[in-house]
Parts: sequence; structure tokens; C-alpha cells
Amino acid sequence: MRLLVTRPEPDGERTAAVLRARGHDVLLAPLLRVEAVADADLGDGPWTGVVITSANAARAIVSHPRRAELARLPLFAVGRRSAAAARAAGVADVTSADGDARDLVRLLAARGAGAPLLHLAGEDRAVDLAAELAAHNVPVNTVVVYRTVKAESFPPQLQRAFSAGLVDGVLHFSRRSAEAYLACAKAGGVLERALAPLHYCLSPQVAEPLAAAGAAPLRVAPRPDEAALIDLVPSS
Repeated sequence: MRLLVTRPEPDGERTAAVLRARGHDVLLAPLLRVEAVADADLGDGPWTGVVITSANAARAIVSHPRRAELARLPLFAVGRRSAAAARAAGVADVTSADGDARDLVRLLAARGAGAPLLHLAGEDRAVDLAAELAAHNVPVNTVVVYRTVKAESFPPQLQRAFSAGLVDGVLHFSRRSAEAYLACAKAGGVLERALAPLHYCLSPQVAEPLAAAGAAPLRVAPRPDEAALIDLVPSS
């Protein structure tokens, strides 16, 4: 299949490599750019641990001036990818919920209350983790340490691929990237062609804007992780 991957780097290249190894032709066109907030004010603490719901938050730790302090705290990650990114950033004590934000809430609620947790978050969040945990009397301080910037148009090679009908399937890893995909398609005058391929979505929430736009051929991963999404794509 001729597949399009739109997720930001460095994750996009990793996904593309897996798909190419399975015999697919892959066009990589990131529609989101991730930026660390270099001057993010973490506050004074103390905290009982750090919480992340994205590998991007772990990568933001690397450039933060208080990296060493954060690396000494226990860290709770939403899944295996974010946990691996935290270890790569120098955090030794990492626990993964091995799922989505709801699984992370259950893990932290079972751990119980205490001094606040520090949630290193993105500017746009699908789940308000602090609000979810407040219902379990678990205090959380949320600090934005990264933001994503949407592309305003498709790169020229992708625009040409749609014009020529050369895209069979698109992998969508976040609601924001799906929304950016639709906005770029409209801006380039290729929305009908962009809706026509098979759309492989990480979760029902990711699929929602595509379904609302009329993308009928949708496939949703049974679990919100990269392996489950890639397994939806038929072998070449």
C-alpha cells in the first residue's frame, strides 16, 4: 500500500520505518511540529512524582534547567513509548500505565493521595488529568512544557500525491493531527481526494473529526498504541 504518516518527528520516521519494513511505500509528511517551552515555570514543589501523558513531555525535560531535579523523582507514564522516552531523558524510576489516560488515572488513584503530583503537559490536552484525579482526592499541579504547532498547508510532494490519487491509506495518531490534515486538505483544494483513502486511527476520539468530514473508510485501533494501529494495516 501507499501510506501517509503525518505524525511529528521523531516518531513519524520510526513509524514510517516499521511500515516500510512490512513492504509498504510510505510518504512522511509531519503536519504538527512540537516545541518545548524552555522557560516553563515548574513551581516550588514538593512533589511526590512526575506524570506524563506523552513522550513529548519527556523530551521537554531534556532541555529544562531543572532536569536533574525532575529525574530524581518517580515518574508515571501513560504508556510504554512515553516511559521509554522518560528513561532516555535520564529518569530512573519509571512506571507505565500501559494504556491511555484513563488507565493512568486508575494507576494514580490506586496509589493514593499525598503531596501533589507534577503533570508535565502539552498546551492542548484531550483529558484534564488534574480534574480526573481530583475526584480521587489526588492533587495535581499541571505545567505546560511543550506545544504543538499545526501546519497550514500540505508540503508540495503530498499535494502532488493527492492530485495524482497516489495515497491508499493515512495513519492518524492524534485528534490534532487529524484536524490539521483536514484543514490542509481544504486549503489545498484536495479535500475530496484526502477523504477517499483508508484512514487508520489511534482511537475513536482521533476518528471523530474525520468521520464528521465524511471519511467513510475508517479503521480504529483496538488499543491506543502504535503497534495496535500499525497492525490494522494489511500486510503488503
